[in-house]
Amino acid sequence: MTTSLNAISPIDGRYADKSAELRPLFSERGLIRQRVRVEALWLKALAAESGIVELRGLPSEALTVLDALASGVTDADAAEIKRTERETNHEVKAVEYFVKSRLDAVPAWRSRREFVHFACTSEDINNLCYALMLKEARDQVLLSRLDTLITRLRTLAHANAALPMMSRTHGQPATPTTLGKEIANFAYRLQRQRSRFMAVTIEGKINGAVGNFNAHLVAYPQVDWASVGRRFVESLGLVWNPYTTQIEPHDWTAEYFDALARINTVLIDLCRDMWGYISIGYFKQRVVAGEVGSSTMPHKVNPIDFENGEGNLGIANALLRFLSDKLPVSRWQRDLTDSTVLRNIGVGAAHSLIAWKSIERGLDRVEVDGARLADDLEANWELLAEPIQTVMRRFGVENAYEQLKALTRGQRITPASLRQFVGELAIPDEAKEALLQLSPATYIGLAERLARDV
Repeated sequence: MTTSLNAISPIDGRYADKSAELRPLFSERGLIRQRVRVEALWLKALAAESGIVELRGLPSEALTVLDALASGVTDADAAEIKRTERETNHEVKAVEYFVKSRLDAVPAWRSRREFVHFACTSEDINNLCYALMLKEARDQVLLSRLDTLITRLRTLAHANAALPMMSRTHGQPATPTTLGKEIANFAYRLQRQRSRFMAVTIEGKINGAVGNFNAHLVAYPQVDWASVGRRFVESLGLVWNPYTTQIEPHDWTAEYFDALARINTVLIDLCRDMWGYISIGYFKQRVVAGEVGSSTMPHKVNPIDFENGEGNLGIANALLRFLSDKLPVSRWQRDLTDSTVLRNIGVGAAHSLIAWKSIERGLDRVEVDGARLADDLEANWELLAEPIQTVMRRFGVENAYEQLKALTRGQRITPASLRQFVGELAIPDEAKEALLQLSPATYIGLAERLARDV
């Protein structure tokens, strides 16, 4: 018996509940559903073409049965198709036979059943099915989950827009920012990558064995097959690709996976930053009753959600980038290497989704420790070397940078010593007073406004 306990992949095992939304789309049953849908709707499109005289005058029930087939398959239907596949050793042919068997119940189709899969190569069906799977995954699952994550980050950014925080460049104390501004950076980056992901056009073709409508034209030379193909593909909500070999070249598919991988890369960066901020105490994690952080160290509350997220994002991107590199490459007019590879398109999406949910959980359980942030700022008054030397430059003080370097580099500076230095500067009194009013906690530039504006 197949259960989550004996599944090979953690997607269907340990994390089965975290990728459940994608299972109806990317599973074998999901692929069968799309194949039956495309076969039925292609036949309906042929019936609507006046030049195909043999399909003229079909009664309404003949078209109704096609709509019913296109609306979905049952578990029993899918099982029947798989049984037929064991005989044919060909997935698409098994779907063709299934559709024909259902049409036999309608008298008008019995003499026309050979129009099922008319002039099609298997790739005419498959490329549309995979396109529909990826479109539904993006539009129905991935974008909404990404929006939830962006909203969570935006809320965190706004809530902490004014909270001063010491930056770290090269891991060393650096010019202050605010916690909200640093979170806002990620919200903005994700919004930008979301728009790139959404902008990927999802394409399809239905143009025969090598992309030239050869058989179509021999059977019905008077039909404008390019227009028929375009209308059909666009009726599915896809973009028509007129130039293909036997297979749709998968360039858009590579763009889709690249866009998804870039989203994941931004989130890897977020996971690592959050991990670091938790490590130095800028965030505390709410304790979950009954949860264990370590099997030997009872005190630990580990940042496991961000670690889990980072790991799953890495797995997702490894596969997404392989798919992006491999799928657009095919020998001559067709080879079969893409067929088995396409089986894994849902795996990259699933690991992405698992990671996004894990990051959400991590964000939901962190609490800012404002006192810890304030302590770091108060302990690093040398951070004001930058604004002081910049003002000195404005008023023509010689060797401004070098003077501050000698005073502060590699040294801890007290507020008193820094104010003494400022007090002795040959600069206008109002400029001197402004510098004397500065503290590490107030030297945040436009950080608060930027955080609120995201």
